[in-house]
Amino acid sequence: MKTLDQTWNLDVIFPEGSHSAAFEAFLDRLNSDIGQLTTALQTVSAPFTADDEVAFRKLIQTYEHVSKKLGEATAFVECLTAQNVNDGKALVLSNRIQSFLSRFETCETLFETALQNIDKSDWSLLIARSGTDGERFALQEKRELSMKKLPPEQEKVISGLSVDGYHAWGDLYYTIVGKMKIPFDHPEKGKAVLSVSQANNLLDDGDRAVRRAAFDALEKAWSENADLFSSTLNHVAGFRLSMYEARGWSDFLDEPLDYNRLSGQTLNTMWQTITEYKPALVRFLNRKAKLLGLKKLSWFDVDAPLTKKSKKISYEAAADFVVQHFRTFNPKMADFARHALENRWIEAEDRTGKRPGGFCTSFPLTQESRIFLTFSGTVGNTSTIAHELGHAYHQAVMNDLPYLTQKYAMNVAETASTFSEMIVTDAAESAAETKEERIAFLANKLERSVALLMNIHARFLFETRFYEERKKGIVGVDRLNQLMLAAQKEAYLDALDVYHPTFWASKLHFYITDWPFYNFPYTFGFLFSTGIYVRALQEGPAFAEKYDALLRDTGSMTTEQLAKKHLGVDLTAPDFWHSALDYIMKDVDEFLALTK
Repeated sequence: MKTLDQTWNLDVIFPEGSHSAAFEAFLDRLNSDIGQLTTALQTVSAPFTADDEVAFRKLIQTYEHVSKKLGEATAFVECLTAQNVNDGKALVLSNRIQSFLSRFETCETLFETALQNIDKSDWSLLIARSGTDGERFALQEKRELSMKKLPPEQEKVISGLSVDGYHAWGDLYYTIVGKMKIPFDHPEKGKAVLSVSQANNLLDDGDRAVRRAAFDALEKAWSENADLFSSTLNHVAGFRLSMYEARGWSDFLDEPLDYNRLSGQTLNTMWQTITEYKPALVRFLNRKAKLLGLKKLSWFDVDAPLTKKSKKISYEAAADFVVQHFRTFNPKMADFARHALENRWIEAEDRTGKRPGGFCTSFPLTQESRIFLTFSGTVGNTSTIAHELGHAYHQAVMNDLPYLTQKYAMNVAETASTFSEMIVTDAAESAAETKEERIAFLANKLERSVALLMNIHARFLFETRFYEERKKGIVGVDRLNQLMLAAQKEAYLDALDVYHPTFWASKLHFYITDWPFYNFPYTFGFLFSTGIYVRALQEGPAFAEKYDALLRDTGSMTTEQLAKKHLGVDLTAPDFWHSALDYIMKDVDEFLALTK
């Protein structure tokens, strides 16, 4: 592939970044559109009947139009604040978008109430006559959600308070992290001041001294700011719990389960089945420790390369590898990936001032996506490119559907990304020319399995226990550290020597206000996509069309219904989870055999 620009192109969406006059004009129109939608919803004086199909369809079209515009604006500002955490103008825009989102939450409440008020005898007839059968699932979901909430006026108060309360605390987290500077004394290169993202990239360096120094520097930085992070986390959780209590929701997992269109039975079955397989992962961790000359791995060794000199890869080579191996599964995916790479949909440059982590966001009006990451030339970075391109491809195959049916849950959103990542990591393993390279790639795959089956489990255990304690009052720094340490030891079957007690401060997922419990969907997506991948290997190229059909249905049914329709499996039973985990454990067996 030709030389690629590692900065994304946002100008084709709105020119001149945070100072875009076009974007300001767009926001002014959006402000007016939200006002008009609010008025239209407030003037729905009587419930729709089966004979009101024209007015009903018009209201849905208006709602979808405003939703798209708000999605476009939100995605643009997310990109601005991620690419430069010191962009003050972008933060101002972010606050403005947050106020729009709050007002739109009021629209959501009024819209859901309008759906709720429709008589049951008129509901199906109205859906059929108005030509909205394609949106039936989404509309029914909103109708049922409305029945669980407070009256509209009270929900409006909650939405208003959330701007300077709930969401403001989440925004504060990004501000603190963005301003953090990590003094770092490199064992070979000397002293430097790094961003959090740059320091995190050193945690999988081939030199253990570098890893240890980076871990210690980060741990010190998180500890020094722990009181700020503790306040932030407690107030995010406190607002959320107060909102639940007002609505009469007794279980704090109800909202994340609803968001993921998932039953508690499925979630419990998944975790129970995973726990059965953890001893095999411990055998991998113990073997890796021996290969590194250690009695036990420390937290900063789990993702360490098995050779001191970790192989670096250029951005172009990584991009080529992803496109090449996407093509072996589905030429459409490969062509899409190449288009995204060559048209600068990806922000990958390694520089200070960027937000840590990675994401993919979509622009519903432009019908493009943008991908954010920091590329430092590691094998893991290549997997991240594949992962985020999977998200973008998922959106692309749904762009022609009604906007309401494009709203898929987070757990199935992780399906396409993890599936794409799996294609690339398996290809890397197969392309290994030596035994040592094969061992390295197997290790990389298993490290991902450890992350998704153990690390994510630790996050889930921590968060459930933290929320239980938060119901009783503020949870202090020392107790947060204790909860995290206990969760990590349990999730890893105490297989590590050194843990990361301030992980609750360093992981931004705990501070996301739009998605509660931003953890278990990753594990679900990993195992769900593994099961799909097993099916793809069995069926060959013919499965690509079925895969696209599954992705297109992700916004139109529950997760259990999706699995039943496209895979013929019952997610509340352990069989499907066993099939996925059995496939993963083959890597453990092969790794142990090669390193005997």
